[in-house]
Amino acid sequence: MFKRLSLFILTNVLVLTMIMIILSLLGVNNYIGTDGNIMFGQLLVFSAVIGFTGSFFSLAISRWMAKKLMGVKVINPDSPNSSYERDLVERVHRLSRAAGLTVMPEVGLYNSPEVNAFATGPSKRRSLVAVSSGLLESMDDDAVEGVLAHEVAHIANGDMVTMTLLQGVINTFVVFLSRIAAWAVAQLVDEDKAAIVHLISIFVFQIAFSILGSIVVMAYSRYREFHADRGGADLAGKDKMIHALESLRAHVNRVDTRQESLATMKINGGKKKMLFSTHPDLDERIRRLHAK
Repeated sequence: MFKRLSLFILTNVLVLTMIMIILSLLGVNNYIGTDGNIMFGQLLVFSAVIGFTGSFFSLAISRWMAKKLMGVKVINPDSPNSSYERDLVERVHRLSRAAGLTVMPEVGLYNSPEVNAFATGPSKRRSLVAVSSGLLESMDDDAVEGVLAHEVAHIANGDMVTMTLLQGVINTFVVFLSRIAAWAVAQLVDEDKAAIVHLISIFVFQIAFSILGSIVVMAYSRYREFHADRGGADLAGKDKMIHALESLRAHVNRVDTRQESLATMKINGGKKKMLFSTHPDLDERIRRLHAK
């Protein structure tokens, strides 16, 4: 999921910036009245339009972006190139049917030594499950089954749409608060410098508030990972889901985490980095599944 969320956030930031530039050129962002004060109602509407448009557009192109940026090769379910591919498609489709999905996800492979898999797409009916070659080479069948079940659970849970709504709210507040803060700073300088100070301050505060907002997004992402673990356990079996997480933990212990061990369902980066991690600590995930 780390790949999925990272691609979504990156796309969201780029789209958000593009929309703001377009609206600024069109003069739609005029939220300061003739008296020099902010019109808060107009600013809030402006912020919401930018925030939710950016996040939903990012969601709409998420599957396409994943394929292009990561070189995912989608397997044709009617004519796979090998029994290896056929088995992968059949596993994902079997788990998807068990999860109640009526339209099967696309199944893709990408060539990378990293141990990773992710699910993405704008809806349950237009989703993608992608798996790295490194994962298939590093894990046994039961662990792969657990990983695939976890990713299918993300689709069945509608996590991408949920994250999109949350990102839209965060975007709205980032745009709204950054402009209020920038306006306040501009009031402290001479009138001839106010415009440039206001513009620069918008970008500075937007970056700062975006970082703070990402903490909220990451925290909610960690919560959804626990939920997907439980869903994966229901689909593939509790033992296979635990085995998948234990295999990931063993992989972390074998490799230098500064390299490509970003991991299936994201390897945790240690307790100190947990605030900005999309995934919870693996030991805690395993403990919760044992207690399930």
